[in-house]
Amino acid sequence: MAKKLFFIAGESSGDLHGAHLIDSLLSLDATIETYGIGGSQMKKAGAEIFEDLTNVAVIGFAEVIKNLKFFKTTFNLALHKIDQIKPDAVILIDYPGFNLKIAAEIKKKNIPVIYYISPQVWAWGKKRIELIKKVVDVIIVFFKFEQILYEKNNMNVVFHGHPLIDIVKSSDYKESILQNHNIDKSKKIISLLPGSRINEVKRMLPVMLGSVSMIHNKDKNTQFLIIKSANIDNQIYEKIMDIKNLPVRLIESDSYDLLSISDFAIVCSGTATLETAILQIPMLVIYKIGFLSWILIKNLIKIPNVSLVNIVAGKKIVPEFLQYEIRGKKIAEHVLNVLNDKNKINKIKSDLKNVTNSLGNPGASNRTAEYILSFLSNLKS
Repeated sequence: MAKKLFFIAGESSGDLHGAHLIDSLLSLDATIETYGIGGSQMKKAGAEIFEDLTNVAVIGFAEVIKNLKFFKTTFNLALHKIDQIKPDAVILIDYPGFNLKIAAEIKKKNIPVIYYISPQVWAWGKKRIELIKKVVDVIIVFFKFEQILYEKNNMNVVFHGHPLIDIVKSSDYKESILQNHNIDKSKKIISLLPGSRINEVKRMLPVMLGSVSMIHNKDKNTQFLIIKSANIDNQIYEKIMDIKNLPVRLIESDSYDLLSISDFAIVCSGTATLETAILQIPMLVIYKIGFLSWILIKNLIKIPNVSLVNIVAGKKIVPEFLQYEIRGKKIAEHVLNVLNDKNKINKIKSDLKNVTNSLGNPGASNRTAEYILSFLSNLKS
């Protein structure tokens, strides 16, 4: 009888990793049936998707409250579909606010729960570990330091490396990329990555464009690319970009190609910082949320750095501009300072290479798929 797997992913990055895991599972066993709550990428990979949580990806308490009815409806829909399908396992992907609650309900049904991509217990304190131990059968982590943390707490945890190692790469040579996109090869390229959520783009992009103006006023030998998220409508960007005389282009495709030829990147905190690190592009990280959310969150964070690239490095290798520290002038000064100093560029690239090396070897999704199939077989034996 064909195995049935139910996935739940709530953000575009989780949808991406879920899609690659589904691809790997189906390459090992084409009879597997996949279902879930996810996004367009998991659907493209072959999963039957009942609701798209990625369309309303939010952050901050105020935004969650505004969408509470939708989350409750989706929560109940997921449980209803799980009851109907009776999957061999449920695979939860990141999104702990939703997934840890639903894990508790799934556990009552005696269905194995596999957590793929650890909740950030190292950022919010370790009390969540006890909850995870009660409702999750095995947790598959992307970082070695997470494996060590969970093992110390006697959890069933495995580390197979980070799938981004296989995903993040350019498809062509720099000269070809420049030519294909009609980019001036004589000017420095600064890429802007304002996030994968609509609210992030609305908060981050205006700040980024403010720094663009200042950078270009100081150095006319610069050009700027906005690397857009596939799940956000162009009009969101274009409305914010309605500023004259800025050499800024919105890029809708080939994002890794264009990021790979950049001289510098201004990046919204999140998975994009790791993607930029893998391509060894010097960067700075910015992040901003609503005032109420910031007041509530700032005292809960238990770590000195918030961006993944610095967390993985174990130290601050790229600057972080957070909340009220975000100033266009400061950002512009830092970008220009790095761009005009080859020694700084080389040091940053070296640090980013070390981060990349710590993410493990290629083939993480395939190893994870093999593990999941073995795990399910052992449960039945």
